[in-house]
Amino acid sequence: MIRTATPADVPVIHAMIRELAEYEKALDEARATEEQLREALFGERPAAYAHIAETEDGEPAGFALWFLNFSTWRGVRGIYLEDLYVRPDRRGGGHGKALLTELARICVERGYERLEWSVLDWNEPSIAFYRSLGAAPQDEWTVFRLTDEALGALGASSR
Repeated sequence: MIRTATPADVPVIHAMIRELAEYEKALDEARATEEQLREALFGERPAAYAHIAETEDGEPAGFALWFLNFSTWRGVRGIYLEDLYVRPDRRGGGHGKALLTELARICVERGYERLEWSVLDWNEPSIAFYRSLGAAPQDEWTVFRLTDEALGALGASSR
């Protein structure tokens, strides 16, 4: 079962974000707090949205956290999937596919023309899974990121 997250889900979403960060060998980079997530997902102006995959007995099996983006080429919004995570003991049960199916349904319903996400190049099981759904890698693109000192230095240089 897939459902929209509620404020009561923030602790489990936070825990699964930390599990995902550990799997991606970057736990020290996962600094978001429950309070930050609560504000981002359920504050006055939400920055992101989340869905929860549940087992038949109502236990959280995974989550998808996403936000809206915009394509200047297509002229419409899309969904950027920030995190898709299914707990290791629940993998293979269809939860990941169900989460992606729900996001695809939202795209179709709202007229969004893209559902995009990033995957680490060493994560072969996920890459194979995404390809099995018809997703295509954007191999000609390289993601760039400014954070921490580099972001601060560039931002301060405009003064």
